[in-house]
Amino acid sequence: MFFVDTLETAGLGNRSYLAGGRRTAVVVDPPRDIDRVISAAALRGVRIAVVVETHLHNDYVSGGLELARVTGARYLVPAAAEVSFTRVPVADGDTAPVDDGLVLRALATPGHTPHHTSYVLEEHGRAVAAFTGGSLLIGGVGRPDLVEPRLTAALARAQHASAHRLADELEDAVPVLPTHGFGSFCSSSQTGGTATTIGDARKHNDALVKDVNTFVAELLAGLDDVPAYYAHMGPANAAGPGPLDLTPPGTADAEEISRRLAAGEWVVDLRSRVAFAEGHVAGSFNFEGEGQLATYLAWLIPWGKPVTLLSSTADEVARAQRELSRVGMGRPVAAATGGPEDWVREPADLRSFRRSDFAGLAAARALGEDLVVLDVRRDAEHGVGAITGAVHIPVHELPRRLAEVPPGVVWVHCAGGMRAAIAASVLDAAGREVVAVDDGFDAAAAAGLSLAVPAPTSSPASTA
Repeated sequence: MFFVDTLETAGLGNRSYLAGGRRTAVVVDPPRDIDRVISAAALRGVRIAVVVETHLHNDYVSGGLELARVTGARYLVPAAAEVSFTRVPVADGDTAPVDDGLVLRALATPGHTPHHTSYVLEEHGRAVAAFTGGSLLIGGVGRPDLVEPRLTAALARAQHASAHRLADELEDAVPVLPTHGFGSFCSSSQTGGTATTIGDARKHNDALVKDVNTFVAELLAGLDDVPAYYAHMGPANAAGPGPLDLTPPGTADAEEISRRLAAGEWVVDLRSRVAFAEGHVAGSFNFEGEGQLATYLAWLIPWGKPVTLLSSTADEVARAQRELSRVGMGRPVAAATGGPEDWVREPADLRSFRRSDFAGLAAARALGEDLVVLDVRRDAEHGVGAITGAVHIPVHELPRRLAEVPPGVVWVHCAGGMRAAIAASVLDAAGREVVAVDDGFDAAAAAGLSLAVPAPTSSPASTA
């Protein structure tokens, strides 16, 4: 009897899988922190015999090479993927034994990347699971624009063909087990659901219900911004990531925090946006430890910039360090725990700013206050509808576009509050008076704020 265990990496919107039988198992698209995988295998009482990659990942650093080294497993990587390390090259139709009666079969499914490969787990010749990586996702497909702009249209067509190949070769009951699509920016669209089958996909996945021309046109039109750090992930995975260092960073006192800020380094406060607004170290940035910490911090920070982490607890620092390591950010140079009063040399080094909601914004506008509304949602979100008169700068572009924010008190909003808090901290560190709107965007219209669909404009070239 086979099993499939899912290993969630929620902060990145990804999944890895441990699958096998009574004695041995395969790991599909392992995360950077392989201790989680090894623990899962130990709980099952199985030996990891095979490690496979569906593709060279663009959104996280793989732990595959190190996991294979530590466990002695065979490391299977698509043959067409150009890498600098020794691995077992996999081509379409290749098989690898996993356990008694269990075999993994490779299916070429280009689209997310040219070399993308899915793997079908077969028990006594019958398909029982399809590990589809960045090919067929729950309600969508992996985006085709992460490799090379000139290949995007062709890869979009390949995604359609690959989805149909999976549907043609597999029965309705076979579970579809993708790596991306749970909030990952590797997904071409954000859809709901946590599980699906080939049969469900046949009925609901655009790649299987729409003709190729319609599918490709809509897929390309819907592509959103790409996190800037993605540019570093593919090369890191092709080179072969080394062992992960999760040893705790050194402890920073108030003097060191001040020196690091003065040197232009990033000091990141992991506490909640509510706590940060109430009091924080002047010049620090707020990226909440819960949520998409790695995605947004790695997206905004100049790559390679030293980071000092601040938090209420050492456990939160450790969790953040683990999360950041998954996207290739180096070990934090220092950390401090406690509260803001512990992190400053004198009270004058503390700052705070106001928080409000859309009703508060509407009231301030009605009073004629000198204010600026700053919308930091992504282009696709803004294009659906925006507050009349708002300035639009996506949060990942804000650090380099601060000069474009007009004078006045800046009321900054996003779709739910998290990105507004990041943006508020960036503005506050730049010396601007800011109000963070911590509210769902659906409340804007209910508060009486006028909304409109912005006309398409030419925006500055993105670094994302």
